[in-house]
Amino acid sequence: MQKSKSSSLKSGAPQPQEGAATDAAGAKAAAGKAAPLRVIKKYPNRRLYDTETSTYITLAEVRQLVMDSALFVVRDAKSNEDLTRSILLQIILEEEAGVAPMFTEAVLANIIRFYGNAMQGFMGAYLEKNVQSFMDLQVKMAEQSKGLSPEMWAQFMNAKSPMMQGMMGNYVEQSKTVFTQMQEQMQQQSEQMLAALGLKR
Repeated sequence: MQKSKSSSLKSGAPQPQEGAATDAAGAKAAAGKAAPLRVIKKYPNRRLYDTETSTYITLAEVRQLVMDSALFVVRDAKSNEDLTRSILLQIILEEEAGVAPMFTEAVLANIIRFYGNAMQGFMGAYLEKNVQSFMDLQVKMAEQSKGLSPEMWAQFMNAKSPMMQGMMGNYVEQSKTVFTQMQEQMQQQSEQMLAALGLKR
């Protein structure tokens, strides 16, 4: 994990112990143990404090933790409330306000319409599984493309290439499976609700 290049601490927050984080990380790595969940505290002044590096960090540095697949949780410094989701949403908001947003207005509007809808729970699970499938596809593509020259990479990324068609076919199949599972769950719940109301024969 990269160390933060944040400014020094002010009063009211725990003071850093020089070398402690580095020594602890080295000891854990030597022992071969998995790193514990990284705790980031959010103070009333909206500043974020990384308890692992004993430094204040920026939202951009939290984004980098996400990019590095680091396990962390953001907690309110006073109430200990879990604020991780709100911080992640804040990062998404900043990314969407940038020059290359991912979601169109139509997509955002449709997502909003699902809140309070009977399908909200199903849509959340459907999107989560599809995003995970797409991430798995991305990992496979990265593995397959190692050591490729620019020319070979161009051929690899060609939608008509057998390898690309195979991977995209797997992704589409996984997406269809997720949708089928969602339909089956909806049907089961509908049948249970009708049975509870005495309307099912």
